[in-house]
Order: sequence, then structure tokens, then C-alpha cells
Amino acid sequence: MAQNRRIADLYAEHGQSAWLDNLKRGYITSGQLVSIRDSGVRGLTSNPSIFQKAISGSDDYDEQFSSLRGVDGPGSIVDDYWSLVIRDIHGACDAFSKVYDQSEGIDGYVSVEVDPGLAHDSAGTESAARGLHERIDRRNLMVKIPGTEEGLAPIEQMIAEGRNINVTLIFGLDRYSSVIEAYLRGLERLAEDRAADLSRVASVASFFISRVDSEVDRRLEAIGSDEALALRGKAAVAQGKLAYQLFLEAFSGPRWEALAARGARVQRPLWASTSTKNDAYPDTLYVDELIGPHTVNTLPDSTLEAFADHGTLARRVDADVDEARAVWSALPEVGVDMDDVGAQLEREGVSSFQKSFDELLTALQAKADELA
Repeated sequence: MAQNRRIADLYAEHGQSAWLDNLKRGYITSGQLVSIRDSGVRGLTSNPSIFQKAISGSDDYDEQFSSLRGVDGPGSIVDDYWSLVIRDIHGACDAFSKVYDQSEGIDGYVSVEVDPGLAHDSAGTESAARGLHERIDRRNLMVKIPGTEEGLAPIEQMIAEGRNINVTLIFGLDRYSSVIEAYLRGLERLAEDRAADLSRVASVASFFISRVDSEVDRRLEAIGSDEALALRGKAAVAQGKLAYQLFLEAFSGPRWEALAARGARVQRPLWASTSTKNDAYPDTLYVDELIGPHTVNTLPDSTLEAFADHGTLARRVDADVDEARAVWSALPEVGVDMDDVGAQLEREGVSSFQKSFDELLTALQAKADELA
């Protein structure tokens, strides 16, 4: 990877951890994942779309899948899916355990998501998250729970049980505040056990960035006024900067200090969906503008390469906050309802992951039929 030092310096100089938003079997077996780690990448995220592309797009999984279909006769395709995924997650956790140890549990995490069909099922999500933690059994595992309304109670419960959680699919400031509250309540419940080690619990809140601009820009262009068009490409970064202000407020003051005294760690904001979807925007826009301490940016390969090559290393997440507030105020004035944008993007995000999950199961079933 070109200019590897820039990725490492992102954390060394500015306290932001770069994580890779991708995983496939070939990265593990070839040693490429270790090379990516050694370039300065400090963790990894996955999702159903990533696994759909990885498993459907190569023959790297065929041997294991054939073996699974031959063990005690054919079983559930869903069970086989999880067997394939968990082998990759084990390999990634092992690769990043070095970072976990060196950072004393700040980084080195690998995230895997619960079945996306459970996004609006609180009890199902809680059971699935607990099951993944127990089945995968790696100290540097984070289970991803969607930040839907129904996801809030399972998030709190998993934190109260001392489990690492990545809250995914956050698209709005109000929901982000609710996610922070769920984390704090979970820690407070865990702290009721005087023997509990709160420092062993880690969580990130994954705020999706570029998808916000894609939807807001579409609405601004439909409105078409000069005032509306002038706001294109500004909503996502503005919301990210305002989210960081919420983070600073939540993790300060007496309530947080009482938890911190017990060793609790902040729930770091994680910037997700940071590849630009509009070719008119700089390809490192959503990295450059959101750099700052106690944050994570999870990057797909192309954005990671772009930032390593020509990204700008400067603390920007808490710069121009007044301008971000002005943008935020201007959006409803020109006719963009950001609550509606967030709700729509949440629906689409859940649907997209469910579609990838279903398509992969269909592909695996077709492959199983060929082997039968």
C-alpha cells in the first residue's frame, strides 16, 4: 500500500483509528490481511453485503462448503453460511489480536453483524448477538447490532453483560443520542456488580456518512433553488461534526466520570460509508473532514488506498462547527426534512443488507443443489 505512514499517522498524530471495511477468505490465507494490519490499519468491519460479494465472487469457500454439505448429510444453508463466515471472522480476529494486545483493548476489533432480518426484532437480536459472542469466542470480537428503535434494548443488554458491540446503521442525530444512552445505561447496570471490569467492554457507534449526502443531494436537486443547490455535498460532514459534539457532551460530566472511574471506555463514533458516491467530490472527503481523537473510520479498500496516497492529515472533526450548524439549520429552511432522510436511509440500509443476505443464501442453495 502506497504511503503506508499516512495510515499509521492517522492514529499516532490525531487519535483516529483506521479500520478496513472488507473481509474475504483470500485476505486471510494469503497473508494480505496481516500486511494491511501492519500498514497501520487497526481493526476490521464486515456486513452481509461484504460476505455476499466475498463468497459469491470466488471459489475460496468451495472446499469448506463442500465439506459442510457432506458432514452428516446436508444441513441448513443458513447454518452453512454462518460456518463460512465464522471461519473468516476467526481468522481476522487472530490477525488483529496483536493490535488488541498492543493497544490494551482500544483497537484490534473485528465486527460481524447479526442476521439482518432481525433488525426490528428485539428479542431475536438479543439472542443472536449473545449466540455469536459465545460461538465465535474471541475477546476482540464486536457483534454488530442495527441502531433501529428495536435494537436499542438489545444494545443496552449486551453492554450490561459485558459484551463488545458495534452499533450499525445510524443515520440521524436523535437516534445517535438514543444509542449513547443505551450504552451508558448498559454500563451502569454492569457497574452494579462491584467486581465487574468495565475496561473490558468496548463499543463503537457507526454513523453512516456518504449515503446521507447521496439522499440529501437528490432532494436538493429536486428542489432546485439556488439556496438548495448551494447545500449539496455539505449535509453528511455537517451531521458528522454535530454527532461528534454530541459525543463530547455525553462523555463528560458527573454521570460519565463515575463510570470512567470504574475503568469504562467511551463509545467511539465510527464513520462508516466513507467512500464518496459522487465523482464530483474528492475521493477522501469523508475521511479528511472527520479526523479527530477517539474516533474510528472504517474504509473500503479503494478509499483506504486513496487516503494512504493523497489524504490530508489534519484534525477537522471539531473545526468549523458553527458552519456545520448553519448548514444543519439551512436544510429544513430549503425543504429537506432530515428526520425523514434518516428514517428512509435506515429502511434502505436494513433492506440492502437483507437483500445481500437472501441473495447469498440463494446462491449457496444453488451450489448445494449442484453438489447433491
